Amino acid sequence: MLVPISALIFLTVFCAMLAVVLYLQERQSSPRTELKRRLHRMATHRSSDLPESGTAITRETQWADQVFARLPVTADLATKLDRAGLDTTPTIFVGVAASVALLLTAAVAMRTGILLAAAVAAATVPLVAALLLRFKTEKRNLKFTEQFPDALTMISRSLRAGHSFTTAIQLVGQEIPPPVGPLFKTAYDQQQLGLRMTDALNDLNQRIESLDLRFFTTAISINSDVGGNLSEVLDKLALTIKDRLRIRRQVKVFTAQGRMSGYVLGALPLVALVMFSVVNPEYESALIKEPLGKYILMFAAFMQLAGLMIIRKIIRIRI
Repeated sequence: MLVPISALIFLTVFCAMLAVVLYLQERQSSPRTELKRRLHRMATHRSSDLPESGTAITRETQWADQVFARLPVTADLATKLDRAGLDTTPTIFVGVAASVALLLTAAVAMRTGILLAAAVAAATVPLVAALLLRFKTEKRNLKFTEQFPDALTMISRSLRAGHSFTTAIQLVGQEIPPPVGPLFKTAYDQQQLGLRMTDALNDLNQRIESLDLRFFTTAISINSDVGGNLSEVLDKLALTIKDRLRIRRQVKVFTAQGRMSGYVLGALPLVALVMFSVVNPEYESALIKEPLGKYILMFAAFMQLAGLMIIRKIIRIRI
């Protein structure tokens, strides 16, 4: 048992040092490194439209990132990191996750001496990483939706002031804070490299999940083909998005009681179990020590999760 634990500790230290080295290498602030990062971001989804630059940037990509791009499990990891707004590479993300998993495995194995428990502890790390990516992505999408009407209004006013549409996109990239500003700045930079502005804006749909952005890019594509009063269309789209946000806030207020009930019902059994264990440990000993009591706790946890999912389904109203 001592040899596997020593091997786990060695692998943990090795992966941690490798992750630190890759992170420091990625964070270099030299102009060359910053230029490579910007070019790679611009060619992430459009290398087929810019074949020469796309091939050159692919050659500059780390070999580990190219390997992860070919694996079925991590093929879309770069896209998920981009949508989550995490300024890191798949190599660093996987390296940090692997280091944490190995460290947790070694700690659980040394503490309990049960390999199954160590394996379960290691399996929770990818789950937590996936949940983190999903949380960051949803938070970024929500912030984008809040800022997007202001960007549309800025574009509309710039067009009314006599500026070109490309200048209006550049202005949004400079004045609007993240995540809207950097996304439109990327589209402007792609247009500067020779990509059509409509294609550059359509590429934003691959970088963030937003129905409002799809409406915007569709309106731009139609306007570029048939013409029309684009500023008026953008004003109406901004007003529609603001009305939908207002309705969403009202629904959130109306469902506040249901959400609070879910929080209370979810936390009450855990709080009661902890308090009974502290005040009277013998009271809960039958559930913890007896095999039947463990099965009862597992069944109770399952029913608790099922109830929380049902409550979440009831109060989650899509608008």
